[in-house]
Amino acid sequence: MATATEFRYTVRDRSGKTHSGTLEGPDPQVVAAKLREMGYVPVSVAAVKSGTLATEIRIPGFGPKVGLKDLAVFSRQFATMISSGLTLIRSLNILAEQAENARLKEVIGEVRNDIETGRSLSEALADHEEFPKLYVAMVRAGETAGMLDQVLLRIADTLEKDLNLRRKVKSALTYPVVVLIMAVVLVGIMLTFIVPTFVAMFDSLGGTLPLPTRVLMLASRILRSYWYLIIFTPALAWKGFVQARKHPEVRHQLDRAKLKLPVFGTLFHKLALARFARNFGTLLRAGVPILTALEITADTVNNGVIGDAANDVKMSVKEGQSVAGPLARHAVFPPMVVQMISVGEDTGAMDVMLGKIADFYDSEVEAMTESLTAMLEPLMIGVLGGLVGGMVISLYMPMFKIFDLIQ
Repeated sequence: MATATEFRYTVRDRSGKTHSGTLEGPDPQVVAAKLREMGYVPVSVAAVKSGTLATEIRIPGFGPKVGLKDLAVFSRQFATMISSGLTLIRSLNILAEQAENARLKEVIGEVRNDIETGRSLSEALADHEEFPKLYVAMVRAGETAGMLDQVLLRIADTLEKDLNLRRKVKSALTYPVVVLIMAVVLVGIMLTFIVPTFVAMFDSLGGTLPLPTRVLMLASRILRSYWYLIIFTPALAWKGFVQARKHPEVRHQLDRAKLKLPVFGTLFHKLALARFARNFGTLLRAGVPILTALEITADTVNNGVIGDAANDVKMSVKEGQSVAGPLARHAVFPPMVVQMISVGEDTGAMDVMLGKIADFYDSEVEAMTESLTAMLEPLMIGVLGGLVGGMVISLYMPMFKIFDLIQ
């Protein structure tokens, strides 16, 4: 016979009010079943440990987060269960039990509870910021068309492709960032520990030191005297940048500047075009109305310049114009993109054309990241060697005049 354990529960009654209490049972599933028999909807059931309630302390910004990979896996598994004939409630129960991400497990449980109270899946998902507008809109369209499993598979494909693109860009940026950090650390070590040993010797010799050596000694004194400012200033500057980017005008200007960066600007441009085409095409394929699809695409493309262009196209389409015509007025969209969308409108297969555009820019981003990685490796090694070598030469330049200083 199973030993009874005391469980702390939170439930909702038929009026939507929340109640808490304790109940004994062999496991959480049995306790949840008892609560349902009593006419309640279980929100959470957790074992009481050592006679006290376990308290979970969460620090904002440091808890578990739901990433694209988590959502993609969840969507694919959810689609498989629904296509196999399982109900939404049973599918969500299984997904909640096997979810490895603690936050996703909690969110799935809350979504399941909302559905048990009579809400639709899309309405329940919309209450959680972990599910973006693109996700909720496609689920709503899938519910309306009765093809939720197919839509969930498309969502999984879209998220996986977006995740692959981000990984490729990160792979191109990782190497220069790592080398830059190494350069900063090496320069800091030399200025803090090595240069001061030479300063005492140069001071004892007297005479006028070469300009590079004097600059190096000045940098060493500044670093050792104001090291706390140098350490905390980058962190404060980054925090200020993040806060400033929350303002639409600032973010728009930063996005515009990002597209004009040498070398990387082209990469960011192609990445944004791929995301625009994929999101727009996926929404249209799922049956989302074109105006709603344009609005959601503008919010999810993650680039203010292309987002503004999508909103402008939405206003033009609302007035009865085509999609390709207004797009041509924005230089951020290449002629090839405009022409392919125009052909898609004429043939009634715009979602197919948008998919081809996304695939094209996916391959462009992949090829560009590979070439950037190959180009940046020797360049960054040269930069690192130049920094360290320049400092060493600056330290040894006075040695060439050592005999003059002694005299």
